[in-house]
Amino acid sequence: MPSRSLSITQLRRLRKAFLYIMLILFSISTLLPLFWMISTSLKSGDVIFEIPPRFWPDGFHWQNYTRAIEEINFFTLFKNTLIITGFQLLSNVFVSAFVAYGFARFEFPGKNIWFLLVLSTIMLPGEVTMIPVFIGFSEIGWVDSFKPLIIPGFFGGSPVFIFLLRQFFMSVPKELEESAIIDGANSFKIFYRIFLPLSVPALMVIGIFSFQGSWNDLLGPLIYLNSTDKFTLTLGLAMFRGLMKVEWGPLMAGSIMALVPVIVVFFAAQKHFVEGVKLTGIKG
Repeated sequence: MPSRSLSITQLRRLRKAFLYIMLILFSISTLLPLFWMISTSLKSGDVIFEIPPRFWPDGFHWQNYTRAIEEINFFTLFKNTLIITGFQLLSNVFVSAFVAYGFARFEFPGKNIWFLLVLSTIMLPGEVTMIPVFIGFSEIGWVDSFKPLIIPGFFGGSPVFIFLLRQFFMSVPKELEESAIIDGANSFKIFYRIFLPLSVPALMVIGIFSFQGSWNDLLGPLIYLNSTDKFTLTLGLAMFRGLMKVEWGPLMAGSIMALVPVIVVFFAAQKHFVEGVKLTGIKG
């Protein structure tokens, strides 16, 4: 018995050690591109393409960050990106939640058919609607403005987010809603006072996905924005790459500065993100 218990203990330790080693290796493989970006942003132009590659920079060339800020007008692009992302975040979170609440709690003719139509838009490739939507926005004079990137989200939100929140709202006990109705609360107050507070983890998941998708979006700004003073960070960095050609130090410096807000938002909401993923995956 002692030897058997010892072997089981050793087996558990080996399994735990193997698990930790695999997690460390996966973490290194994930963080290596980020480390390479940071290292490249601090290198001089001659060192970046050395063979074999040099992982550590040859000194700290902070002028790469200065050039990135000055030559792509970083703070203007940052402001434009922040405006577009903020409005898209508002529409994706609150408008999607409002629509999902209607599908989850209201009964109206053809509800299931309408919901299937909403879900069917997920399977429609963006390339199919890209040209007719552009023509429509061009006819009403919205091209070269933020309107095509902001306003459509307020007319229904995102179908994926509507689906996730509908499943979450359907899991909320009806007794809470009935108690609020007895107390004289209307539908909007029930949504605002009960459903939104209970769905904070799910809303955080949607908010993070929305923020990341909007912040990193290149195709939308590329189609609708023509003036350089209205460019977003991703579009500005893409243009910067064409102008700077092989000068990857300033390009990586600009990319690092554009990446920082996404990392900050994710780590700030990490606890709610994990909880929200768990809830939206289990409840339905």
